[in-house]
Amino acid sequence: MIIVSNMDSKVVIIPTYNEKENIEKIIRAVFALEGGYHILVIEDGSPDGTAGIVRGLQAEFPERLFMIERSGKLGLGTAYITGFRWAVGQGYDYIFEMDADFSHNPADLPRLYDACAKDGADLAIGSRYCNGISVINWPIGRVIMSYYASVYVRSVLGMKVYDTTAGFKCYSRKVLETIDLDKVKMKGYGFQIEMKYSAYKLGFKIREVPVIFVDRTEGTSKMSSSIFGEAFWGVMGLRLRKIRPAARKG
Repeated sequence: MIIVSNMDSKVVIIPTYNEKENIEKIIRAVFALEGGYHILVIEDGSPDGTAGIVRGLQAEFPERLFMIERSGKLGLGTAYITGFRWAVGQGYDYIFEMDADFSHNPADLPRLYDACAKDGADLAIGSRYCNGISVINWPIGRVIMSYYASVYVRSVLGMKVYDTTAGFKCYSRKVLETIDLDKVKMKGYGFQIEMKYSAYKLGFKIREVPVIFVDRTEGTSKMSSSIFGEAFWGVMGLRLRKIRPAARKG
């Protein structure tokens, strides 16, 4: 077990399921950045050998690359919550969410970090919609659905975030220590909305950082209609829920 001790520690959480085409490239791209980023891969039993690729790279990066292997495809939300608990327990100061498929550009990680570490945000969001629409290679129908899903969420929840379903984020540790992760229930896009709304209701400062989202060119998308359905109906429940901070331990 590695417990980090410096006051500027950063870990990027990358959930994976069947990402053999992308995982080595995304890991090397993150480690090529300045700033000493660590990576935690949450691997959901990929049958394509993703875990084996990561294990091979751990021999090359033994103090920077970590992996939690789970038995089966258990959902995006539970993957991140597993990662959040590990990262907070290890003492990381800044915890990132990032996809494995290069739809999130690793070169934007320092911009998200700066928004928190230098500009005072508690949660920085890599936003596709805060400066118009910045999406490449998506079918127009998906762009429209995603954009207006965020409009719908803003109108229902009153949250002043343009990209409510974004999955490219940087949290300061105190946000994840304060949100009651045991009460987070949604798994897909709904999870992304729920985490932002929880941070918003608990009074944390949220900042959107404009990014360009590029659809994956390798591997298979995990998007499904059930993920959109969960987000649509789950927002109604969020509006009625009382968001309380996690109970202090000890």
